[in-house]
Amino acid sequence: MNLKYVNKIKANISIFSNRKTYNILDGTYKSVYRGKSMNFENLREYVINDEIKDIDWKSSTRNNTLLVKQYIAEKKHNILFVMDTGLKMNGQTESKDLKKDIALYTAGTIGYLAIKNNDYVGMIYNQNDNITFKNFKYNLYNLEEYLTEYDKNAYINNNEGLEKTLHFITRNIKKRMIIFVITDLKGMSLIKDKTLKELSMQNDVLFININDAYMFGDNIFDLDSNTYLPNIILKDKKLNKMERETKEQIYNSNKERLRKNKICLVTISSLQEINSKIIELLESHKYVNIN
Repeated sequence: MNLKYVNKIKANISIFSNRKTYNILDGTYKSVYRGKSMNFENLREYVINDEIKDIDWKSSTRNNTLLVKQYIAEKKHNILFVMDTGLKMNGQTESKDLKKDIALYTAGTIGYLAIKNNDYVGMIYNQNDNITFKNFKYNLYNLEEYLTEYDKNAYINNNEGLEKTLHFITRNIKKRMIIFVITDLKGMSLIKDKTLKELSMQNDVLFININDAYMFGDNIFDLDSNTYLPNIILKDKKLNKMERETKEQIYNSNKERLRKNKICLVTISSLQEINSKIIELLESHKYVNIN
């Protein structure tokens, strides 16, 4: 099999790492494993520099001494990519990159690092209102297959299936997972609070928002109406300001919903910033259970 996507991702990671003089992206990926990604082993006495969040307060009270939970790392982790779908993913960001390409290469970059770390990678998305689940595998040929099929099939119909996809996960996939949800502002807004809570109770969940282009400029095509937007709208600065303010309010509201469920969020607007934004997301996740 020709590793079209994987080879491009590998080259991009190499360029990024050389520019930074060390492999910060790979190192940051490994730091994702905290808290719920570890198996509880036993209790031991607290020592200086132990995490406060690991103290077992009930056991400490019974034994009249501070006790902390001791964990052992799982040998392999299950990394699941939840990919948004529909015609909207053929839309552009402000950088003129297609949203589907950013989704594809973001998942591919994290997947490549995961497989290098000997972890399992799976993918799930809603295709024509049917759930497509690619089971957990651990080699680059499987990753290439998943990326290829998503790129080929995921943007045909204008469905809104992210809530259905996440509901399927909570009901049917019982593995402990690290879940990356790759969507946009509209996709986040359609997810129910109950679903977010259920998803984050047993898994580490991280959200990636792909930024939409704003309705300001020339020749902007509306995928919902299948027409170009009229210039009277595109040139109206007042409408543009209102749109930006509305989107910011919706974004902040969704960010707060995710925060309450200890879910980190990052926004990606271009292919060029994928690596740096992945680092930002994983670094935020390191501290999500402390605050």
